[in-house]
Amino acid sequence: LKAKGSNPPDGGYGWVVVVSAFMVMGLTAAVLKTFGLFFVEIQQHFDELASTTSWITSVAIAVFHLGAPVASSLCVQYTHRTVVITGGLLAFSGMALGFFGLNMVWMYATTGFLQGLGISFSWTPAISIVSHYFSKKRALANAIASAGECAFAFVFGPFFQWLISQYGWEGSLLIIGGIQLNICVCGVLMRPLASSCLLEASHCETETPLGNSASRRDKEDKSPIMHKTFNWMLVRRTEFVLYAIFGILAAMSFFVPPLFLVPLSYRLGIDESWTASLLSILAMVDFGGRLLCGWYANLHVTKTIHLLAMTITLISTSLMLLPLANNYLSLAIFTGFYGFFFGTTVAIHITVLADVVGMPEFDSALGLFMFIRSTGGFVGPPLAGLIVDMAGDYRAGFYMAGATLFLSAGFVITLDRLQQRKKRGSKIRTKPEKSTLPYPSFHILKHQ
Repeated sequence: LKAKGSNPPDGGYGWVVVVSAFMVMGLTAAVLKTFGLFFVEIQQHFDELASTTSWITSVAIAVFHLGAPVASSLCVQYTHRTVVITGGLLAFSGMALGFFGLNMVWMYATTGFLQGLGISFSWTPAISIVSHYFSKKRALANAIASAGECAFAFVFGPFFQWLISQYGWEGSLLIIGGIQLNICVCGVLMRPLASSCLLEASHCETETPLGNSASRRDKEDKSPIMHKTFNWMLVRRTEFVLYAIFGILAAMSFFVPPLFLVPLSYRLGIDESWTASLLSILAMVDFGGRLLCGWYANLHVTKTIHLLAMTITLISTSLMLLPLANNYLSLAIFTGFYGFFFGTTVAIHITVLADVVGMPEFDSALGLFMFIRSTGGFVGPPLAGLIVDMAGDYRAGFYMAGATLFLSAGFVITLDRLQQRKKRGSKIRTKPEKSTLPYPSFHILKHQ
């Protein structure tokens, strides 16, 4: 096994893990993203309101986020491989049982809850294990893995539309569930590393005596990640709270546009085949936005938190403009802008989280962040559906999403100001100490 040491391999078998994670992203997040194609079919079948039908997606999104800390703790107790395989079986069960379509509550429990839990148990460990396998090339590896969501969504748009036309929405769910069983195959390929002390490899190498390295590593395998995963005290840190509020507001908005894009295009009289292509355009520009922003962020030309505030402002602006579309071309252009800026935001928002809390607390922060922002994903789609029902126009959902995102940018800017003020404060506090030093010490400091 190549991954025996405490250093991440940064290549080799790690690329197999990246490809597996790429597939998992596609078979989980991409399915959730393109589920809007089923929205009208299910709504008409059960003769329900838009707000009632949107609870299916809402439950899936909420469980996806709520299950993240559970998935992380299971990865510690067992392995990433075991949790991903379990997630694949749960995702299949959710779709396969949704095939029966007994009533709306049944859809909430199967296509909502079970599918959401399956996505959480697959997505979370897949993202995590890529970071364990890579250190220097971690940004590139994560960008490639996350791009699976966009690549699959590009294909799934027209493919799901074709499935619905051939087999109906019930048969399509069963077929998609069968396809999701491939998550289990990807999980088998996610070979666990020998050591869990990867994020602090250099610390382990310098402090662990050669003779005791094996026993120390055995201890590291069991203790640090478990401690980090359940560090709930992060909720007392103002910086983390501000970023969590941003996450809640962003989650309220992110899943609304794909959900109502298809119904809006139907309302404009656009043909079904052209409507499916909108989701493909969304996926394509999302893919480009992620890779481009990830590459730009690695240049360190702009502070990542400033870049995030900029992308959030641009995505909210594009959502406010999208309802002005009155034909396929204008709708495709505005959808393209939204998709691109969405991709840029997703590419860096986890990186900003790491900057806010620091890498020693990152595992805890990621689980807590996913857990807290689940409230936004749970409330967002039904709230947008209620606004759509009240206004009688799908455009209202886009206005709501744009306004909420604009508000979230304010919390990112506030967080940045707070960090800058703390930095200035720490510099001011250190100045008097330096000025009171005797001449020889000052001389040494000056030359250092």
